Amino acid sequence: MNWVEYLKLKKQNSIVNTGASVFTGICGGLVTLTYLGNIEIDVEKPIMGLDPIMVLGGAVILGGGFGYLLGPFLGTAIFNLQNKAVIQPFKLKDKEFMMRIKRNRVDPSSQSFSNPVPDYYGERIYSLKDYRQWLRDCNAFRRKSKEFL
Repeated sequence: MNWVEYLKLKKQNSIVNTGASVFTGICGGLVTLTYLGNIEIDVEKPIMGLDPIMVLGGAVILGGGFGYLLGPFLGTAIFNLQNKAVIQPFKLKDKEFMMRIKRNRVDPSSQSFSNPVPDYYGERIYSLKDYRQWLRDCNAFRRKSKEFL
């Protein structure tokens, strides 16, 4: 597997995980809303000293947030099923990519508001152009941190 194919699969994995997160977030919110809509609540009695409608709204938001957090598990399973033939070379290339990121990334101890660390884990690198730009950004960060400290 070459780098172009790997980065294309990495982008596809990210899209699938994001889509699964949105789907499971909506489903989590709807399941919570359905459950809370079917229980009997006295709207005049406070729940833990708070307005019941506010508590129920917060519970629906928490249910959606929990569902959103479960999305990457579902997304990874879907991605692995879609790309069953190339999953082993993809994982090997991913390990090699992470080693390159680890070797080339900057020391974040000298970051500041005007000199932020460029993408520490390389999460937004989806093409060779992005990787080259990330390397340039890391070199610029190193240069700025040496010159101004």
